[in-house]
Amino acid sequence: MPGPSPGLRRGLLGLWAALGLGLLRLSAVAQEPFWADLQPRVALVERGGSLWLNCSTNCPRPERGGLETSLRRNGTQRGLRWLARQLVDIREPETQPVCFFRCARRTLQARGLIRTFQRPDRVELVPLPAWQPVGENFTLSCRVPGAGPRGSLTLTLLRGAQELIRRSFAGEPPRARGAVLTATVLARREDHGANFSCLAELDLRPQGLGLFENTSAPRELRTFALSPDPPRLAAPRLLEVGSERPVSCALDGLFPASEAGVYLALEDQRLSPDITLKGDALMATATATASAEQEGARQLVCTVTLGGESRETRENVTVYSFPAPLLTLSEPNAPAGKTVTVICEGGARAVVALDGIPAAGPGQPAQLQLNATENDDRRGFFCDATLEVDGETLSKNQSAELRVLFAPRMDDSDCPGSWTWSEGPEQTLHCEARGNPAPSVHCARPDGGAVLALGLLGPVTRALAGTYRCTAANIQGEAVKDVTLTVEYAPALDSVGCPERLTWLEGTEASLSCVAHGVPPPTVSCVRSGEENIMEGLLLVAREHAGTYRCEATNARGSAAKNVVVTVEYGPRFEELSCPSNWTWVEGSGRLFSCEVDGRPEPSVQCIGSGGTSEGVPLPLALPEPSPGVPSIPSELPPGVYICNATNRHGSMVKTVSVSAESPPQMNESTCPSHQTWLEGAEATSLACAARGRPFPQVRCSREGVPQPQRLRVSREDAGTYRCLATNVHGTEARTVTVGVEYRPIVTELTASPSGGVRPGGNFTLTCRAEAWPPAQISWRAPPGALNIGLSSNNSTLSVAGAMGSHGGEYECAATNAHGRHARRITVRVAGPWLWVAVGGAAGGAALLAAGAGLAFYVQSTACKKGEYNVQEAESSGEAVCLNGAGGSGGGTGVEGGTEAAGAAEAPAGGEVFAIQLTSA
Repeated sequence: MPGPSPGLRRGLLGLWAALGLGLLRLSAVAQEPFWADLQPRVALVERGGSLWLNCSTNCPRPERGGLETSLRRNGTQRGLRWLARQLVDIREPETQPVCFFRCARRTLQARGLIRTFQRPDRVELVPLPAWQPVGENFTLSCRVPGAGPRGSLTLTLLRGAQELIRRSFAGEPPRARGAVLTATVLARREDHGANFSCLAELDLRPQGLGLFENTSAPRELRTFALSPDPPRLAAPRLLEVGSERPVSCALDGLFPASEAGVYLALEDQRLSPDITLKGDALMATATATASAEQEGARQLVCTVTLGGESRETRENVTVYSFPAPLLTLSEPNAPAGKTVTVICEGGARAVVALDGIPAAGPGQPAQLQLNATENDDRRGFFCDATLEVDGETLSKNQSAELRVLFAPRMDDSDCPGSWTWSEGPEQTLHCEARGNPAPSVHCARPDGGAVLALGLLGPVTRALAGTYRCTAANIQGEAVKDVTLTVEYAPALDSVGCPERLTWLEGTEASLSCVAHGVPPPTVSCVRSGEENIMEGLLLVAREHAGTYRCEATNARGSAAKNVVVTVEYGPRFEELSCPSNWTWVEGSGRLFSCEVDGRPEPSVQCIGSGGTSEGVPLPLALPEPSPGVPSIPSELPPGVYICNATNRHGSMVKTVSVSAESPPQMNESTCPSHQTWLEGAEATSLACAARGRPFPQVRCSREGVPQPQRLRVSREDAGTYRCLATNVHGTEARTVTVGVEYRPIVTELTASPSGGVRPGGNFTLTCRAEAWPPAQISWRAPPGALNIGLSSNNSTLSVAGAMGSHGGEYECAATNAHGRHARRITVRVAGPWLWVAVGGAAGGAALLAAGAGLAFYVQSTACKKGEYNVQEAESSGEAVCLNGAGGSGGGTGVEGGTEAAGAAEAPAGGEVFAIQLTSA
């Protein structure tokens, strides 16, 4: 077999080479896979919006690539391994763009998904019926065109804010758009005026977007209820031309009644009704007026309309014409005796009758003639007309009055001849007269006095009683009549006819009578208080007839009562109990002789002394109680016999009274001095106190507060306040006595200041104190030649300023009162400084030492004859003090004293006084 040709061989080699290269490339792809990617892979875009898509690959050197989609493109950007393209006006519900690249002879693809959504911008609620009957169903339909995706859409039907039905369209295909929600609702009364709406919600929150909501415009529902019954029409069956008659039309079961319309008309004449609502009821009222053109049979129409439906009622009405009859008098005001013609006329079809007498036929008048008399005055005439309309007889009438002119006439029925009135209440006097024209009536007393006010209401008084002449007059003449007026009034008891007080005399005859005023005349009876028997006739007056009587007057108009006090008088009479025969007058007691005498009027009593010291002396008497006067109380009253005489206008009586005089105890300054003085040491005695009085009083004195010891001699402790009591049968007199105890003076203190020695030119003071009562007078005796001595105001202090040698010596203080004198003495030494002159040298010193030794010897040898002196630290103090000298005091002074009786000579000083003075230079 021959081998292949060279050309074929080259072709096969090329094929194998190509296959080998392809296998190498396939092996490389298998080792490194390539892909295409589209971002975003899934996108949700609002309808009409735009989106950028990024198409990329990992192929190192793609041959070509692109983005396949049916959507509009607005721009493209490219790279080696990517492609970006903007898609605009995206409206398709769902599209799948494809990203592709050609790599190593392979096509790399990535498929995406773009979906659109549309907001619920249009939410439409199908219009509701204009009126919806209550109790019937109506349809609510909500449309949301184009909104989607439908699976994310929810629709809600609302009544106001109340949710009626809610529906979610979840599960619908993604491409589905728009939604419709329909519901059937039962109309209720409370739905009237309610707003219905539809709420659309597009929830894209799971896709990363928001919740989009929209609500339809509200639709108002108007519900109504209309009764199937026709309106109730109330109208007159007959309607007179020119008259106004009420018409009413009512219908119940209306809702809402305020929306109902009413049409009310008489034939083609529309009426204007007033509409009244009460709940679901309607009432329309109007006034119907017919004209002459509407005479005959007519229809009254009432139509009630609500919710496009209506109810109607018709009633027949007959319109007629019936004028009132005419009644005429030929002379309405005719004099008596004049002939008067009366005519009654009616309409063409009416039948008239005059005072019940009918006319000859329809349209004919009725007539009457009479001769006017007084009895025909105010006579009435009656004209009656009848007309038959639609089977019903109607009537109208007219009346007239005839006035007949005649002269006045007064009868007892109109003006009684006698009147009887009660006093007090207001009355109206009527006196009328018949006559035409109406006469004027005037009533006055014949003497021209009081005039009665006829026809006026006024009070009735007694002054109106009497006879009056009444005159009635008009243009036809006059009439006259006398009238008697009687005024009755209740009884009255005055002080003239029945005095409040009556006085009778014992033993005489008297009667109790009272006269009362009143009409009709009253009866009077008098009864004593507390008794029932009526006092009648003459009485023999006794004291027991005195008292209060009640008199009562009675008539038909009332009664009056009055108290009458009857006093029975009689002559004087003495009684031992009220005017004793023996009486004791006590001085100062203020008591007067009481002599009360029985008698009426009360007798005057006077008592005069008879014989002895009481001759002609009046005896003061106590006044009866009560009495405005105050009798003078005597300070002295002589005892003796007094004659008392009692007198009144009915006689006198005499009585003898024996008077004795006594007095209560009395002490004064003369009998018991309030200040008494005792002398200490005198013999003890009682107070000098005595008292006057009858019987003679006993006096006792005691010290107040402190018991009084029994002493033989007066002591100062006896001084104090004493209370003395004087007592007899008429009382006690007390007096306070102050006792003072006086005593002789004693000088209790005589001191010098300073207590040490006195240097020349120095000051010293002597003080003297003494006890005495009455207080003692202080006096001083100084050494002869002592000058410039000062004394205090009471001489108790003696002072010297700038002492000199002449002031040294003995001073005496003496205390003196009425009971004696006592004195004490004190010695004052005035010592000068010791001057030493140095004569120089040892001689002077020896002389000084010798002088000192001599002085010491003198002191020791002349030590106090009656005491001992101690030199205490003489070198430093320069003073020596006598320790036990009798009757002396240190510091250069000495005191002694003695007591003298009043007027006695001065006692000599006892003992000697020594002093030593050491003074340093």
